[in-house]
Amino acid sequence: MHSDNQYIYTWERRRFGRQCMFSDRNQLMASINPSRNQRYNYILRNPVYQSTQLAPQQALSEMKTENVTLAEHGLYHYEGGWPKDVNINDEEATLRYRKKIERDDNWGEQVLDLISSAVGVTEENNALNIYEDFFLDLPSELGEDIKRRFESRQKNIFHDPELNRRPISVIDWTPNKVGSFMVVHSNSSLKRGHSLLKSTKKEKPKQVLMAHHLAKNETPRDSNDFYIWNVENPLKPLIVFSSDEKVLKTFYCRADETWIAGGLQSGKISLWNCRQAGQPIDTCPLEAAHREPVSALCWVHSKTNTEFYTGSYDGSIKYWDGRDLKAPKQLFLLDPVMNDDQLRDRSHGVTVLEFEYTIPIRYIIGSDMGSIFIGNRRGMTPMTTFGAGNYRLFHGPIRTIERNRFLVKNFLITGDWCAKMWTEECKGSPSTFSFKKKYQILCGTWSTRRCSLFVTGDSEGELDFWDLLLHQRKPIFSLKFPVSILYAKFRPDGEYLAVCLANGDTQILELDPAMKRSAGQDKALIVAMFDREQLRCKLLDRRVEILKLKHRVIEDELEINTFHEEQPTIQATLDPNYPDDYIQIITADIEFRNVLNNFHDQVFKVNRKRQVRDFVIQTTNFETEQINKQIMEITF
Repeated sequence: MHSDNQYIYTWERRRFGRQCMFSDRNQLMASINPSRNQRYNYILRNPVYQSTQLAPQQALSEMKTENVTLAEHGLYHYEGGWPKDVNINDEEATLRYRKKIERDDNWGEQVLDLISSAVGVTEENNALNIYEDFFLDLPSELGEDIKRRFESRQKNIFHDPELNRRPISVIDWTPNKVGSFMVVHSNSSLKRGHSLLKSTKKEKPKQVLMAHHLAKNETPRDSNDFYIWNVENPLKPLIVFSSDEKVLKTFYCRADETWIAGGLQSGKISLWNCRQAGQPIDTCPLEAAHREPVSALCWVHSKTNTEFYTGSYDGSIKYWDGRDLKAPKQLFLLDPVMNDDQLRDRSHGVTVLEFEYTIPIRYIIGSDMGSIFIGNRRGMTPMTTFGAGNYRLFHGPIRTIERNRFLVKNFLITGDWCAKMWTEECKGSPSTFSFKKKYQILCGTWSTRRCSLFVTGDSEGELDFWDLLLHQRKPIFSLKFPVSILYAKFRPDGEYLAVCLANGDTQILELDPAMKRSAGQDKALIVAMFDREQLRCKLLDRRVEILKLKHRVIEDELEINTFHEEQPTIQATLDPNYPDDYIQIITADIEFRNVLNNFHDQVFKVNRKRQVRDFVIQTTNFETEQINKQIMEITF
């Protein structure tokens, strides 16, 4: 070793410390008693014997490579590759430079090399026809085995943090933060066996924990919490919101994601702030709430981004402003009879509310009787609000209503045992196809990236992927779950699909790349398909109207003929010159009698319009006072 690299380190003996003297003795240093709280976490398990041989070896190696430095440089190309000292706009300068190059001896060789390379490329293009369609003579069944099947993979699974199992009612992705989503449980524990839930062996640990609580004479608490999760972290939620009452529906405000509006089981409306976990910041009073649990909620477009609609099974729809929840701004009943005299006894219960921000005037309502109502936000009376009518599409309650993100006039509606495509232009029937299943369809959602793809989930836990451009009679891919599927929602960018199960679990699925993109002509093809089916429905509706009109005309002709056959002698004996006979002839004429009745009906209608109309709505005293205040504000 070189003398420059040598260093002698010295240390005095007295600085080493005292000499260690070892001895044998027994002494208790610490005693830790068993914890009773940890004892309840102990899970009894039968012995498991497993033998392995030649198990696969697992190794981990890390490597750090050198960084590659990249740089970007621009390139400017001038016409003909002229040098900087030659002005390309000056013809004399370019002519002089061209003659100078042609006098060079290498110029001829360079031209010959350029010609040979150009001729080679031209001959290759002539030998291969790039516009020809090849393999047209082969059968179409030849490539079926080469096609790759669609598939979906599980990315993460999120369990309910509470001990009692709670089925999920709503899942809503954060509008601007695609990495998080909100999960709302129905907050009612599944006791005595749920009709949509099947017992599995994986749920034994929860049953053992429940037995420990029962042995300790403790009843597990029914929590009303709902959570915001991170897609990458299924262990702990980001934010936990709570409530003193059971929460049924909550949704983000799309324009301002800091606000969350929710409906409670008592009919009250609450408002949470995403920046403040815990209890809601505001709740409406009981006298302003719905009479039954809140079953639907949707945010609408407004300047303040604080307005939303709520619906309940009591048949009422209320319009709220989040800045003041003391009383709703408007109140309507979902009465199928189109008049201003609304009755709560014949009103339908609200199950779904749908609103599209690109169409700020209208909103769609689904009822528990299978009808669709079209609401107008500018209406101040029931007739002006629901003047577009209502249309019966299902025999049971409507589960979900969702617009196609690419074609907003087309809806996916699920209910009963089928899913239908519907548009406002085809009122009484679905505009395209009806997709039927053996079991009840509980949810449905459109893909946010592929315009022709949608997903449905049924009560038997089967998740079906349908593509209208590939097949209209059966799903292109199906995924089976052990329990019922209550809700499904695509992420706004279409990368993941969230599936909510009846046992309280949320599974995030990563789709196949083929199901996450659309080809160049997919949108044009699906638009042409919808237009063709809408035209077909319109022609069928027009044909039905023509048949009804013909049937009505035939019935009128039969009545006229029978009347003339019964009184042939009376017409012959009457003389129109006498007043009494003239009156009998006029009254016997059916056409004149119909015209006279129509005239009296028109006069009665005009007189009725001139009278002052009274709107009678069965409401509480508090609701009546609020309506009177609104009428006074409109009057002044």
